[in-house]
Amino acid sequence: MKNTDLNFEYKYGFSMPEKHVFKSRKGIDEDVVRQISSLKKEPSWMTAFRLKAYKVFRNKQMPVWGADLSKIDFNDIYYYIKPTEKQVNSWEDLPKEIKDTYDKIGVPEAEKKFLAGVSAQYESEVVYESIQKELTRQGVIFCDMDTGLRKYPEIVKKYFGTVISLYDNKFASLNSSVWSGGSFVYVPNGVKVTLPLQAYFRINAQNFGQFERTLIIAEEDSFVHYVEGCTAPIYTTSSLHAAVVEIIVKKNARVRYTTVQNWSKNVYNLVTKRSKVYENGVMEWVDCNIGSGVTMKYPSCYLVGDGARGEVLSIAYAGDSQHQDAGAKMIHLAPNTTSRIISKSISSKGGRTSYRGLVQVSPGAKNAKVYVTCDALIIDEKSRSDTYPDMRIKEKEVDIQHEATVEKLGEEKLFYLASRGINKTEAEGLLVNGFIDPVTKEIPLEYSIELNRLINLEMEGSVG
Repeated sequence: MKNTDLNFEYKYGFSMPEKHVFKSRKGIDEDVVRQISSLKKEPSWMTAFRLKAYKVFRNKQMPVWGADLSKIDFNDIYYYIKPTEKQVNSWEDLPKEIKDTYDKIGVPEAEKKFLAGVSAQYESEVVYESIQKELTRQGVIFCDMDTGLRKYPEIVKKYFGTVISLYDNKFASLNSSVWSGGSFVYVPNGVKVTLPLQAYFRINAQNFGQFERTLIIAEEDSFVHYVEGCTAPIYTTSSLHAAVVEIIVKKNARVRYTTVQNWSKNVYNLVTKRSKVYENGVMEWVDCNIGSGVTMKYPSCYLVGDGARGEVLSIAYAGDSQHQDAGAKMIHLAPNTTSRIISKSISSKGGRTSYRGLVQVSPGAKNAKVYVTCDALIIDEKSRSDTYPDMRIKEKEVDIQHEATVEKLGEEKLFYLASRGINKTEAEGLLVNGFIDPVTKEIPLEYSIELNRLINLEMEGSVG
């Protein structure tokens, strides 16, 4: 998986000396899968789950739609790296090279801003975790997935793999066989977590596959906001990120899941994210994709309860050597369900964005309400944007709205701003920031500022 076009500026492209206590051999087979499960001292049912998933992965075909995945070599990947001997709860107890890495991307500062909890994953394992005592008192569980399996096996076994089956797609099958790390969140009945839970995922090694697994269960009348950020250094060889996120939203509960993904351009970002939403529950995905060479990601809501609501707010930016194939899926399976998809994409410097969406209203899902809008902004003549909407409406009593726009960064708008004394670079930034504002205003302030800054940095020199 070679990527030699690395001539771009990337804030988190630094790499630290690679140190670890264990590293699997390259490639994947049953022995590697068994070794991962054995090292983690997992129960037999999880080992069996992994092995079954590996067989499915081996037999499933690669996707023949979307981005070009032909350069992925599954035999040229390290599937498990253990960077430290044990997880720590004190920042100062981390090895220096890991601490320095997370200092650079702002993990300590984020915790100082009174986030409810912070979890940091480096390579395959969560290495640092902190949670406020108040959350523990309320019965909220926020830990890494491995700890969740060890400490709360009954809950994990009940829900693990129930939203995203190990048969779902090739990369979900791969994750199911070699998953490591990720987050486990459980919010009891009636508990409102007022501050975000936050996770960071960092790839530091070359030719590495990161396969975190996140499971969030929000019991009735609860609320939680989970925020994840992702970074990786720049290498001439590519890395693979294939995560799985499963979310269960019970009756009258609400979950918001925010992602700001800024992987370097040598990363294949192939992620399966899905929620199951019960009666009057609300699921909100806020999905921002700036980095990676290839992204294929379609956050989904299965609206299974009467009155359930789902929302996806999405931003994708594709620059030189990037293909962002992103979108959303809304599956209406019950009456009076509501979904909203707002997608904003920007392509420049020859980059390509694709919106790929599915809305399905099943028989019996009466009074379903659907709103979809896909807006694409093309900065220059070299860039490209595509829209692939799929609407499958199998019920008559529904309200469906769909609209899509494609526009270029108009010279007349730039001229108008120039006439007001605004230079060209600033004018371009203002127009782009205005274009994505409906989504960025839904992101925590520090993330929206960083998102705007990163997009402006990527766009420098794009026009003219």
